Amino acid sequence: MPDLGQYAVEVLSAYAVSIVLLATIVGLSWRRYVRVRAALEEVEKHG
Repeated sequence: MPDLGQYAVEVLSAYAVSIVLLATIVGLSWRRYVRVRAALEEVEKHG
């Protein structure tokens, strides 16, 4: 890991926030995928 000097806290917190945001986006996308897939299967079953 490179020496970040006096900016270590800011850089590492920016990395942490980015990782949390990416994980949130992936989680929300996955949840939507599951709901849409279930709805599509329901329509195909009845339609």
